[in-house]
Amino acid sequence: MLMDFDWTMAFGSFLVAIVVGLTGMGGGALMTPMLVTFFGVSPLAAVSSDLVAAAVMKPVGSAVHYRQGTINLRLVAWLCAGSVPCAFCGVLVARALGDGAAVQDVIQKAMGAALLLAAAGLIARGYLALADRAARRGPGERRTAAPGSPAAADAPAIRIRPVPTLLVGAVGGLVVGITSVGSGSLIIVALLALYPTLKANQLVGTDLLQAVPLVFAAALGHLLFGDFHMEVTAALLVGSVPGVYLGSRISSRAPGGLIRRALAFVLVASALKMFGMGTEVLAWTLVGLAVAGTAAWALLRRRHGLPALEITGRLARAPRQDEPEVSRTPAGRS
Repeated sequence: MLMDFDWTMAFGSFLVAIVVGLTGMGGGALMTPMLVTFFGVSPLAAVSSDLVAAAVMKPVGSAVHYRQGTINLRLVAWLCAGSVPCAFCGVLVARALGDGAAVQDVIQKAMGAALLLAAAGLIARGYLALADRAARRGPGERRTAAPGSPAAADAPAIRIRPVPTLLVGAVGGLVVGITSVGSGSLIIVALLALYPTLKANQLVGTDLLQAVPLVFAAALGHLLFGDFHMEVTAALLVGSVPGVYLGSRISSRAPGGLIRRALAFVLVASALKMFGMGTEVLAWTLVGLAVAGTAAWALLRRRHGLPALEITGRLARAPRQDEPEVSRTPAGRS
């Protein structure tokens, strides 16, 4: 147990919370592995403390998105109908396993599996966004519309699919209750598959709001039956509350593709660490994945008729510096 307030832990939670506000993902998927790997918190204590902190952090981000009008309330209702009871049940499942070393190892491995699933979902989401961008080929278009803009106001209405949405919430809630991973990472990817017409900021806002009652239910279960550490939660809250507010404020203007790729890389690294991979082997594995992933992504871009590097396309669309001065001078002036 940590006896003194840890400002390093608070700073780490601040960085993670910015990612949560920007993307709706990465809360348990990054926060819990950070506690286990860098601060030596036991897996069950990390899950419990992280969920209690998330119960305070999530409403901050969702309130920002609610004011921006980027939340589908009917979708939130169906997700919560499945996720809230299953999140509490997930805590009971984790508690029923016991609290010995073997159980901590099971929870840690379950976290690793959930992280890999989340990373795979992010990669799939990135590919779908790439294919969509290649199909449109609009030089100035983007998937995320700024709140209050005509693009945001004219967002296409979606038809709610109750049963699949309920099942997504139930599975996500169970995983969150056991591992604290999935309230954003897994559920938001499933939402993208079910409702591909939702814009990116709508996905983030909807997921953040549905996660509020979800993490409240899981947090209540861990307060009653888990291994809650107040000093860990306090450090997480000091960093995460301002972090998630900042991330939510700038989410509509964030380079979502770059954030998704970086987040997927961090999720894979965290998952491999959860599976017990040594530091040196992990470092070389990540280097190999970075090289192979960059090459594979460039090939996919070329296959869809886009420049191999995204920066190349941006430079091609940028105004030329050698344009005649008269072309940049207002009419009537020399």
